[in-house]
Amino acid sequence: MKINVMQDVLQANDRIAEENKRLFSENRNLVLNLMSSPGAGKTSLLEKTAEILAGKLRLGVVVGDIETTRDADRISKFNVPAIQLTTGTACHLDANMVASALPHLQLDKIDVLVVENVGNLVCPAEFVVGEDYKIMILSVTEGDEKPLKYPLMFKESALMLINKIDLLEYTNFNLEEAKANARKINPSIEIIEISCTKGTGLDAWINWLTAHHKKKMDVLPHA
Repeated sequence: MKINVMQDVLQANDRIAEENKRLFSENRNLVLNLMSSPGAGKTSLLEKTAEILAGKLRLGVVVGDIETTRDADRISKFNVPAIQLTTGTACHLDANMVASALPHLQLDKIDVLVVENVGNLVCPAEFVVGEDYKIMILSVTEGDEKPLKYPLMFKESALMLINKIDLLEYTNFNLEEAKANARKINPSIEIIEISCTKGTGLDAWINWLTAHHKKKMDVLPHA
């Protein structure tokens, strides 16, 4: 008898993700699953986002890391509710892990909930957590071939942020090649070039975020 363990795991995860999604819709949350390799700039992006959105949209974050609370501590300094999930050895967040964090958040007081996934270019893309969109950050320090080497991450993402654009001249990263490679995998992927250090492109990122928040609110029943 053949047992497809991975299929069973994903089906169980999807059931919990649907319940998360229902809860998010009830509380009128736009939910983003933010993914990247370690060090690409997820936390830096969230710090800048919190700073820019202050007084405009209410941000909340669920942070996934193998160990420490460093990222949640950084985000909390911006008066953003941040729950840290430490996974031990798990290389991703799944729907059940995210569900365990939700009772600790006042979802009705959050407009945009970001799930900052564990830094990894493989596993996070396989597990839905109830999000509206997956977003991928690719740093210019990583290499323009990454979309071809890790296709699922880019296939599943609605948006690719190319970060650390201020370091481009110091690398052999081919910007146009990276974009072309991502579009080979996902022709509909949107791409924004950013630098969290210099602030480049952050206005385009915030415009994307606010537009998609409005889009979701327009289709939900009025509270």
